[in-house]
Amino acid sequence: MPREFDRHNERVEALSAISRLPSSRRHQLIEEYRQRSENAFAPATLRNYHMVIRLFGKWCADHGYSPEPPVSPEILASWVDDMGGKLASNTIETRLWGIAELHRSRFLPSPTRHRLVDLALKGVKRKYGTTQRQAPALGKKDVINAIDRLGSSRLELRDKAMLWIMTDSWCRSSEVSAFKVKNLLRQDDGSSLLYVSRSKTDQYGEGAYAYLSAKGTLAVLAWIEEAKLKADDPILTKSQKGAQHLPLDPATISRILRRCTGRMDVSAHSTRIGGVHDAFRIGCDLSSIMVAGRWTSPEMPARYGRKISAQQSAAAKVSEAFNQVAIESDSK
Repeated sequence: MPREFDRHNERVEALSAISRLPSSRRHQLIEEYRQRSENAFAPATLRNYHMVIRLFGKWCADHGYSPEPPVSPEILASWVDDMGGKLASNTIETRLWGIAELHRSRFLPSPTRHRLVDLALKGVKRKYGTTQRQAPALGKKDVINAIDRLGSSRLELRDKAMLWIMTDSWCRSSEVSAFKVKNLLRQDDGSSLLYVSRSKTDQYGEGAYAYLSAKGTLAVLAWIEEAKLKADDPILTKSQKGAQHLPLDPATISRILRRCTGRMDVSAHSTRIGGVHDAFRIGCDLSSIMVAGRWTSPEMPARYGRKISAQQSAAAKVSEAFNQVAIESDSK
């Protein structure tokens, strides 16, 4: 508790000291913060930040408020109220992060920490709940069926390689898009490892490995040979001959997945969730699932697998056992 108190006092003192600086010096610090944040934040984080600021500015214009910091807690609490029921609570929290970052970038205290804003968020969660929409699962059986329907054209070879990578590795679309030929590491048993150089949970590039089966490896190698890709080229790129070897973006990966499977409800994240479902069905433990999906916390895989866990729970097993006893009794 004393350490937390000291940090809070330090922040207050620092902000107070900066507020007393000449205007020109303040502007220099704000510009330096902007430049440093562009190097410190991932591109996706910066895109989200700018989107939040744009949306908040539009909301303020529609309601007769100024979006310029410092924003009052009352205005921010009203914004939270207005988002309630329209957006998931985690999305609202992301937007509040954007407003907090806006104030940090101007060296101003954040209104997001005010009790009025906290109560507004709690009220939204209580009224509308905190359930997050989950992408539909796409298990290995469905993906392999889609692969078996593909032929041997240049486009289909590329699509086969993509589908195998997604169903074997459980990688996020951003990770799949980033794979280069040199990231494919062959193993003695015919399988491969895919080196994940950077990910959502590894912003500083510590690196990790994902699995690719022997069949998946053959499909990827067939595509690499067909496309004449070099070590530094992305594995998944446009299928047209003569096209630049640029990586497919995550949105394109989702579109290809929907086209190949014929399911319009799935996204690139569906194979990651489907992998967790398959693993729970065959009895894999949570720790091995975390390793396979490179999760640092059990929260997400446990959430993905909660329907399967309910089907395999003690309640389900007891019901099945009593049902079996009833069947045997009726047959006598």
